[in-house]
Amino acid sequence: MKRYLFISIVLFLITSCNNYNRLLKSTNYELKLEKANHYFDKKNYVRAQQLYEELIPIFKGSDKSEDIYYRYTWTHFYTGDYQLAQFHFKNFVRQFPESPKAEECYFMNGYCYYLNSPKYSLDQTATINAIKEMQSFIDNYPESKWVDSANTIISILHYKLEKKEYEIIKQYRLLDDYKAVITAGNNFQKDYPDSEYNEEIRYWVIEAAYLLAINSIPEKKKERLEKVGEYYLKFVDLHPKSKYLKDAERYYTRAKQELDLIQ
Repeated sequence: MKRYLFISIVLFLITSCNNYNRLLKSTNYELKLEKANHYFDKKNYVRAQQLYEELIPIFKGSDKSEDIYYRYTWTHFYTGDYQLAQFHFKNFVRQFPESPKAEECYFMNGYCYYLNSPKYSLDQTATINAIKEMQSFIDNYPESKWVDSANTIISILHYKLEKKEYEIIKQYRLLDDYKAVITAGNNFQKDYPDSEYNEEIRYWVIEAAYLLAINSIPEKKKERLEKVGEYYLKFVDLHPKSKYLKDAERYYTRAKQELDLIQ
């Protein structure tokens, strides 16, 4: 029984493959379109894609052109080729700007960028592009049902950029690159004013400012020690109950003592 079932499956696959190969060679484009739609509806996106690719130039300018290209674009998405899907979603909007499907394709263009965004430790060009594309979608379709999703995606992507910058500053700290910690830390606060990392980074800036000051040449020491006080007072104002408060105060106290010796 099992042997009979196996043979039946093999014969079915061979027949199916032969029929599909004959279809590919056919010049009956209406039949090809019918079969392409059938494969698409049955989620056989590889075969559908191959047929649609041939049919796009054949039906260009016809009333069927839009639907063919729309389905073709989705075959790339469903087969996991998000880079090509992104290209075709964007191209669909260019070719059919008045289509009722244009709004969806505009969103999917940004969504494909989002899916191609790598983990935070890698190059974030795709992440930055995804944010731009999602914001562009929101600007063009402010009343869209996908606006909330677009905003959520933008928040996720912003957090990834925050995480990358946070890890870079952490690395500067481990390398005792005090100037880099101060510069990158201050820039981080401007770029991400609401970040959950700001409390820790502000403490790192105080620490780095103090260590930079005490290791400075005499001509720069006074100015840099005074900076420790500025950073500390801002830190206390923003984080009065911080777990880093005692350590931050210790650097501030030492900086004041050093200043007293200079003055």
